[in-house]
Amino acid sequence: MHTTLIDCPTLSAMLGTADLVIVDCRFDLTRPEWGGQAFRDGHIPGAGYAHLDRDLSGAVTTATGRHPLPDPDVLAEHFACRGIDGRVQVVAYDQGSGACAARLWWLLRWLGHAGTAVLDGGFEAWCHAGLPMRTGAAGSRAPRAFQRHLPIDAAPVSTAEIVDGLRDRTLRLIDARGADRFAGQNEVIDPVAGHVPGAVNHPFADNLGPDGRFLQAAELRARWLRTLGGHSPADAVSMCGSGVTACHNLFALELAGLTGARLYPGSWSEWIRDSGRPVATGSG
Repeated sequence: MHTTLIDCPTLSAMLGTADLVIVDCRFDLTRPEWGGQAFRDGHIPGAGYAHLDRDLSGAVTTATGRHPLPDPDVLAEHFACRGIDGRVQVVAYDQGSGACAARLWWLLRWLGHAGTAVLDGGFEAWCHAGLPMRTGAAGSRAPRAFQRHLPIDAAPVSTAEIVDGLRDRTLRLIDARGADRFAGQNEVIDPVAGHVPGAVNHPFADNLGPDGRFLQAAELRARWLRTLGGHSPADAVSMCGSGVTACHNLFALELAGLTGARLYPGSWSEWIRDSGRPVATGSG
């Protein structure tokens, strides 16, 4: 099975096979319904659509970030309804970068399903290759018995653990947002600008080449070793604005062979729920 990247020719050759589930994860934070409309306008044959807010996140509360993790039992039932079981190869894609597709990749690994891949270059690469598309709503798929297993990755990290880990200097907190948002400039999503004191910045876009595809493993490894700054990957915790693009960095670490990093799902939007938590600005 493919467990990280898959390219367009490989996926194209697999279309129509019984043990393949394709999930379109296109989403725009500023236009939450754009992805669903884009899916209806054109999608990879056989794909279903997953909405980031409704399908890949739990209920937002006054204590959570913008995209809290779903309840594991609810998520498992959701995957079962999509026709996913242990035999199924899942392929996730979004508009291009893999930022939302990597969230689905991480969620499935969280419930112990290894056979999940991200389409390199996403829907943009599929269209550029001139491969077939379908329009309209998704077709139906028979449910399967999705069985939860032990998580493939380490358990997600709570805000309390972030506070303790930074105080004790036992973790390397890595923020996937763009450099301007990390520095507290040009904040257009969250009500408070800046970053968690002690965090370092590794924008998720730095995992990609100019063509929008993931860099080769050796280049990713070199970049990530610099970001880790001598820390073990097992000491690394990935965050972003709401726990979505943080998964892109975890995916890139996996590609680079630097396994063991954890997700801070609450991320910046949860950190700032408590006005008593410190905020830093600037690039360092």
